[in-house]
Amino acid sequence: MEERFGIPEKLFDDYLLFSRKKSWTLVRNGPHVISASRLKVAKAGLKAFKRVGHFVKPTTRMIQTFGPFATKAKISINEVQLSRLLAGEQFPVHLGPDQGYIILTLEDGRILGLGLLIKGTLRSQLPRKEVRQSMIGEG
Repeated sequence: MEERFGIPEKLFDDYLLFSRKKSWTLVRNGPHVISASRLKVAKAGLKAFKRVGHFVKPTTRMIQTFGPFATKAKISINEVQLSRLLAGEQFPVHLGPDQGYIILTLEDGRILGLGLLIKGTLRSQLPRKEVRQSMIGEG
């Protein structure tokens, strides 16, 4: 997260990362974790990453939570561009040679989630449901 997005590693010092099949969950460390370890837990914490092919992709919720601390691989888009992305369109973005996942924000600073930049073309990685909730909840 620090190398790709500039999110300081020290932000995660108080968390534990648990792996399960093709995903990882982030849980705040504390005394409750030890006592809960005796229980059969189906789900706990924040689903933070998932394996997509050979890549590990941060989840939308992970980026919405920690994205405000990002200092790189971040781009601001307007509502017209957001609508185009959600409609399945792609458009050119010039961020130099940088490719891969990038954090998408609206012009007002709200963190939407991730886009995928390949060869100067941006495509959405935003779950439509997440974006609608974000727009309604804060708009």
